[in-house]
Amino acid sequence: MSAPIQVMVCDDQMLVRTGLVTIIDAQPDMAVVGECADGRTGVELARALRPDVVVMDIRMPVLDGLEATRLLAGAGAPDPVKVLVVTTFNLDEYVYDALRAGASGFLLKDAPPGRLLHGIRTVATGAALLDPEVTRQLIGRYAARIRPTDHAARPTPLTPRELQVLRLIADGLSNSEIAAALVISQETVKTFVSRILAKLQLRDRVQAVVYAYRHGLAT
Repeated sequence: MSAPIQVMVCDDQMLVRTGLVTIIDAQPDMAVVGECADGRTGVELARALRPDVVVMDIRMPVLDGLEATRLLAGAGAPDPVKVLVVTTFNLDEYVYDALRAGASGFLLKDAPPGRLLHGIRTVATGAALLDPEVTRQLIGRYAARIRPTDHAARPTPLTPRELQVLRLIADGLSNSEIAAALVISQETVKTFVSRILAKLQLRDRVQAVVYAYRHGLAT
């Protein structure tokens, strides 16, 4: 039997935090290794405990969850930690900011327990929680705001085929949809996706989408 997924919960509301801990700890494949009530403590605790996934609230005292996520999972974070943002606030701005901060996924606290547990398992594997349809919606809403940076003109290490796959990822296509579009197998698509993430030093598909838009590879 594989080791349980180690989870840390960071939420300033005690009742909510206790509920999350209870749900997670009841799973045979998960173990809560730490909990805290503010972002600053969350950053310090996560760096000390090195959990597989941090379940992070957004609005917290001392340091909010978005800044804590940047410190733990952002582009400049040393030895980044996977973060699943779970919040009561269904604001588009929060979804966008959380993903830009480095979060691997975003859930609302009124989601059923099964969705939370699925999210933790998904993020723990290194994948993004957002399914292709959600990614598609975010792209449609925010693509114009993810503007190309000064780095856009730099040459890419990707092959023409890998660039083609990256653009389809940026369009929100799933592996099966990419396979159908390129007339290749899903296993081949998975290989391409893995190579793209490795070459660009990205953690998941969400970061790949942001990369494609910021570097002018998708419009």
